[in-house]
Order: sequence, then C-alpha cells, then structure tokens
Amino acid sequence: MSAVRHVIYLHGFASSPASSKAQRFARELARHGVTFSCPDFNQPSFEDLTVTRMLGQTRDAVRASNRSPIALIGSSLGAFVALHAAAQDRASNAEPPRIDRLLLLAPALDLRAGPQGADIDDWRRTGRLRIFHHAWNEPRDVGFALYEDAARYDALALDLPMPMLVFQGSRDLSVDPVMVERWARAR
Repeated sequence: MSAVRHVIYLHGFASSPASSKAQRFARELARHGVTFSCPDFNQPSFEDLTVTRMLGQTRDAVRASNRSPIALIGSSLGAFVALHAAAQDRASNAEPPRIDRLLLLAPALDLRAGPQGADIDDWRRTGRLRIFHHAWNEPRDVGFALYEDAARYDALALDLPMPMLVFQGSRDLSVDPVMVERWARAR
C-alpha cells in the first residue's frame, strides 16, 4: 500500500463542504502535500438527494483526481456512501484500484430507520421530510426518494479487502455504536 496522494471527504447528511470537519481536513492535508476534494451532496438539489446520486458524485470526484491512491473519508451518511463507492471501485477491476483505504466517522451503516426522529410513514405519505439542515442553519425538505433509493444498498453486507479506520462515539444518538462496533469487529 503506497502513501495517500489524494483524499475525498464525503460529508454527512444535511452538512456541506464548508463544515468544520471538511475545512480542517483540507488544511491539515495540504500541510502534508495531500490534495483534497469534497463533493457537495446538496447540489444540484438537497430535496432530490439520493444515495445513487451521491455515489455518482463520488465517482466523478475520483475520476477528476489525477493522483492515486485515493483515501475516502466519510462522515455518517458519507461513510455509507464511501463503503459503496469503494465496493464499486473494486468491482470495476481497475488495476490497481483507485480507492485503497477508508476512514469512517460515525458510519451510518443501516439506513432503514431513516434520519433521527423521522416518521417513515408520514415521509412516505407526503413525499418529503422536513429536517434541520446544519450547513444552511435552517429547516429544509428532503424527498422520500432518499429513503427508497437507500434501500437498494446494504452496507452491512459489504466486506472490503482494504484498510479501514472507524471512529465511533460510545454515546452517539444518531448512529448506534453497538451496531458499528459489531460490524467493525467482524472485519
């Protein structure tokens, strides 16, 4: 495994590339000569967010990098996307794979419950869920397509042959620390 030359940070749900985590990673990596990018999953529309679109944006960021190997750092929903993006990269049979390691921060591995506090039946009925968007510091709607599309992806079943470092708080209210620990121990 060679030294990382490029890092792609995948921000969490209702966050953005302007988050303090993304900005800190950019600064610290630049000090070490590592290039950095962070796709904005809020674009072109937060309301129309889907995992499939996020994976496409990640794939575009990987392709746009002219440096390898690439490490993906994913936070919460971004970690879910990072796992699937790495699996897709491995499935492409590129030699060597472009993505060679993952850093997962409070990985949202199981999206079946939806965002914290979500009433799935109401979300399905209305087609949208009002959540507080931390990057914009205001409530925003996200469409039910996010939940439907996420059901197509199973992060719990993925077992990638690459180094992964997982950070998970023991008192996290959004991501179940017991489930994350169980998943990580199995790998």
